[in-house]
Amino acid sequence: MTERLEIEITRLSAAADLPLPKRMSEGASGADLHAALDGSVTIESGAFALIPTGIAIAVPRGYEAQVRSRSGLAARNGVFVLNSPGTIDADYRGEIGVILANLGPQPFTVERGDRVAQIVVSRVSEVKWVEREELARTERQDGGFGHTGVNHDRE
Repeated sequence: MTERLEIEITRLSAAADLPLPKRMSEGASGADLHAALDGSVTIESGAFALIPTGIAIAVPRGYEAQVRSRSGLAARNGVFVLNSPGTIDADYRGEIGVILANLGPQPFTVERGDRVAQIVVSRVSEVKWVEREELARTERQDGGFGHTGVNHDRE
């Protein structure tokens, strides 16, 4: 069963005519965020821009909101959320901004109201770090990036 969570949201004056975040299908994890621009912003290839959303939220303690890329923008245009996932902490009450980066070959223009990212709310754990001289051994140990190779048939 899906957990139902109410989150308070404020629509700033810059977003008075824009939709609130909304999941675009019943099974979607994320709700789309819209650009609350006065006009448009063009992001050149290799550049990035901070796009306002015109909303602020009150994430409950024990949760975080994550701002993530939209797969279609990334696949078709090479445009993604630079610090993905961008974390919105439970004690932040300011406007949500989306840092969009363009690694595509062409400039990318964001227009007012465009769906630029998605937001996902997740539980977080409060962690107490316990320092040890050594950690429990595992089969992997300190095997890092690429340690298992690329081809599944290789050993």
